[in-house]
Amino acid sequence: MNHSPINVLYVCTHNSARSILAEGITNLIGLGRLVGHSAGSTPSGRVNPVALRVLGAMGCSQVGVQSKHWDTFLRESAPVMDYVITVCDNAACEVKPVWPGNPKLVHWSIADPSLVEGGPNARTAAFLSTADLIRQRIESLFAIELAGNAPPG
Repeated sequence: MNHSPINVLYVCTHNSARSILAEGITNLIGLGRLVGHSAGSTPSGRVNPVALRVLGAMGCSQVGVQSKHWDTFLRESAPVMDYVITVCDNAACEVKPVWPGNPKLVHWSIADPSLVEGGPNARTAAFLSTADLIRQRIESLFAIELAGNAPPG
C-alpha cells in the first residue's frame, strides 16, 4: 500500500542545533514515511558544527542541511507540512505565520545544547543527549507511521 509521506517542520529560533538535529533524525528513522525539514524565525545562517558531527556519527545525511528562514516553507513551491513542531521555548512564544495546509502544531521544550559550557566532550555529550531525546519524541509521536502500520491516507 502506498502512503504519502508525512512532512514535519521543526522550528527553532536560530535553526542551528535542535531543529537541525530533529530534521536529520526524522529523515534517518522515517525511512521515507516521515520527511523532516527545519527552519528558524531568525536563522543564524550557519549550522552548529557539533550538531553536524553528531548527525554524522548517527548516520544521518548532511546533504542540504542548512540554517534557513521559515518563510522558505510559505512559498508555493514548498512542501505542505502535516506537522509543525517547535523545539525551543523562544520559538513557541513567537508569532508564527499561518502555515499552508493547516498542520498539527506541537511544542517540545528542549534545552539548547549549544549553551552547555565546558570542553568539547561536555558539548558533544549535551548534543548526543539532545539527539537521543529528540529521537525518543519522534518515535513516540510517530510510532504508528514508523511501525509501517499507517492507516490509509
